[in-house]
Amino acid sequence: MPFNALMVENTDDSNVSVAMQSLTIDQLPAGNVTVAIQYTTVNYKDGLCMQPNNGFVRNYPLIPGIDFAGTVESSDDSRYNAGDKVVLTGWRVGESHWGGYSQKARVNADWLVPLPDGLTTRQAMAIGTAGFAAILAVLTLEDHGLTPDQGEVLVTGAAGGVGSIATAVLGKLGYQVAAVTGRPETADYLKSLGAARIIPRGEIDTVSKKPLESETWAGCVDAVGGEMLARVLGQLKYGASVAAVGLAGGAAMPASVIPFLLRGVNLLGIDSVMQPYEKRLIGWQRLATDLPLDKLDAMIQPAKLADVPQLASDILKGQVKGRVVVDVNA
Repeated sequence: MPFNALMVENTDDSNVSVAMQSLTIDQLPAGNVTVAIQYTTVNYKDGLCMQPNNGFVRNYPLIPGIDFAGTVESSDDSRYNAGDKVVLTGWRVGESHWGGYSQKARVNADWLVPLPDGLTTRQAMAIGTAGFAAILAVLTLEDHGLTPDQGEVLVTGAAGGVGSIATAVLGKLGYQVAAVTGRPETADYLKSLGAARIIPRGEIDTVSKKPLESETWAGCVDAVGGEMLARVLGQLKYGASVAAVGLAGGAAMPASVIPFLLRGVNLLGIDSVMQPYEKRLIGWQRLATDLPLDKLDAMIQPAKLADVPQLASDILKGQVKGRVVVDVNA
């Protein structure tokens, strides 16, 4: 039976086209598990992958969508059987392998994890790659000694996907969360997730002339990068850490080495794409227990597959709040 998918094709060196197409199962790329997708989402990288000269996509045509959740239809791997609920994030799916903006996918079993008990496939995609990256950031900060009694934890880009999940998880775990946002209208939303106070982006998004400022933050989940990350490094408490998750504010970081040398701070890189299976299981189990699901539901912006091109454009402009959940069968 044919199924629908959103396909990106390059029309020339500087342009791409994005359109819905009808495909058959034999057109899917190689893999040992076929999944009937139920939900996917829209990430910043998804937006980039639908732009020309994006640096991620090497071969066209491509079905983008870097994550999805659904039900196994068939499997040649003993770990999965027809009817199993599964989640996929990362592994360059939606970049070099056809991804989640489709009603069906065929992938490598090693890329999947079982849907954790207590989560639905819809909730799993409300979490998605952004939420998985957020929990990895929290786990990494904990591994480097962060505890709730040490003071405020900063979350930058707090109204976005990573920031929303990080704020909700940290709030539930008892941390005092200071949420940075450039959108004042999201203040009530962020407080409902667990933020103790709101910091306007303009107060922290430029590099200070001083390499060290007052010791303020016990830790930070940073989804912005750029000048904001450089500024945060000079405001961390002695021995504190920042988990760097994103680069919405730019890839270049005009920072000084002084915070590392005089305060012993740590800059911790978070990669969600190539995480090993066991680490993925731990992260998803922590999300199932540490993320307040009522607050997760409040983050959801429902969408259809046909809405994705516009949403992909919106997310690149910083105009998407919370988590888009795309019902590919709607």
